[in-house]
Amino acid sequence: MKAVGGALWFGGALRAKTTRARSAARAATACRVTPKTPMASSPLEGKVILVTGAAKRIGRSIALRLASEGARVAVHYGTSRQEAVETAADCEGKTFQADLAKAPEIERMFGEVERAYGRLDGLVNNAARYRPMKALEATEEDWDWIHNVNLKSVFFSCQAGARLMLKTGGGKIVNLSSLGGIRPWSDYAPYCSSKAGVIMLTKVLAKALAPQIAVNSVAPGVIHFDDDMPPEIQRFVAATPMQRHGTGDEIAEAVTYFLTASSFVTGQILAVDGGLSLRA
Repeated sequence: MKAVGGALWFGGALRAKTTRARSAARAATACRVTPKTPMASSPLEGKVILVTGAAKRIGRSIALRLASEGARVAVHYGTSRQEAVETAADCEGKTFQADLAKAPEIERMFGEVERAYGRLDGLVNNAARYRPMKALEATEEDWDWIHNVNLKSVFFSCQAGARLMLKTGGGKIVNLSSLGGIRPWSDYAPYCSSKAGVIMLTKVLAKALAPQIAVNSVAPGVIHFDDDMPPEIQRFVAATPMQRHGTGDEIAEAVTYFLTASSFVTGQILAVDGGLSLRA
């Protein structure tokens, strides 16, 4: 799966910056997970959770948070093998490679997860692609490049994950959507459409997979990973009521909530965007 840069995320997809920024982001969270004591037990203790796109940035933040809660984290990656190995080492987890644009590879990956762990309790669909495309210029290739990962892979991952979860009684699924799935951005028609699709898919699957599996979605706003803030990001931050960008840890906190909440919480979309989705 193609990587797209290093500074601005809208729901699992990253935009712009440098190799230095990527290295700094990894270094910022490079500490190993501290083993939990019996007194600090968590609802996620011992649970097997697969996080897609977990090698870097938001995905890495989610993986580290889940591991700190005692979860056994399966780290998916597309092409970022070295970063995935580092994240898995920090999580004391295992890596699983797959091109999520291809359904057979998704099926293979879930088979490998089952052989490695024997079960699956949670799935976080974080991997995504992000690129501006003007409505009158986007090609079929552009459309497929976005939708094959942002929407198609989410459906087939949910399908494969649910089948595996049902073997042991059920589980939790959290899909990363985006503020772009809630608000229309004129130069991002394919991306916004894909993320709006994730939101509707979340609601449909919450009904289709009940009562054994709860399905929810976190919709991030501006999540920044670099000290350098380009003018485009500054404009988004200025429009955000909380007057700042979010962090990967804040998205991880929201994901953790859904994974630990009662199964009575399902079909919900939680915007973690500093109030940006409320702006006129």
